Amino acid sequence: MAEARTGKAGGERARSGGFGVLVHRGLVVVTAVLLIGTLQFVFLKVPTEATMGIVQKIFYFHVPAAYGMYLGATVCFVGSAAYLYRGTPRWDALARAGAEVAVAMGLIVLITGPLWAAKAWGKFWTWDPRLTTSLLSVLIYVAYVVLRRFVGSGESERRFSAALGVLGAANLPIIHFSVQKWGGQHPKVITGGGGGLSHPDMKLALGLGFLTFTLLVVTLIWERVRLHRAAYRLEALEEQAIELGLTQD
Repeated sequence: MAEARTGKAGGERARSGGFGVLVHRGLVVVTAVLLIGTLQFVFLKVPTEATMGIVQKIFYFHVPAAYGMYLGATVCFVGSAAYLYRGTPRWDALARAGAEVAVAMGLIVLITGPLWAAKAWGKFWTWDPRLTTSLLSVLIYVAYVVLRRFVGSGESERRFSAALGVLGAANLPIIHFSVQKWGGQHPKVITGGGGGLSHPDMKLALGLGFLTFTLLVVTLIWERVRLHRAAYRLEALEEQAIELGLTQD
């Protein structure tokens, strides 16, 4: 009877794992198709803005990438806070994945932003409040990633990184409200005060950008969590092998 129950449980786990793999592959395909479709729509369908020209099309990727950075940072915050509370590896894996995605999305923001600024302001960088706070946020998550990559994966390193992940989230609302609080040159394109998006295709392109980057963030976080959890399982197996004396000198 015990063997039967074990076999049944193993079969259920196998079916669950197979369904998860299927969903993951489907998500990857949908994200790739949507990304290609968004690129084609932005550059072939959306009208060129009269004042800035084709450079304005950076907007449809710059803003969603900033949103993606917020998502990654939020996931890092949730995973870090949960790890500090529960101390389980799965939450640590989620926090690491969120930080890594926040860095990737933040780099897109910091690359596309100056390209847009060179046309709008005549120079690639100004110490605008939103630019400065965005750079600070990216540097926080770069520090998190570097810490986890090169310092180690012991309990103290994990908890210190989790504390950094929690503190890093405090900068997110500062980025968002920096323009309203401190002014600066950063434009307000989406709101009415900034002129908005005049053509319906422009609004649709921005919506597609948000959807594409949301799915991209989910896909990347899922993939990185799987990788980190697999690494934790491998470390656990290595420790068991050492305890049992199965390793070779």
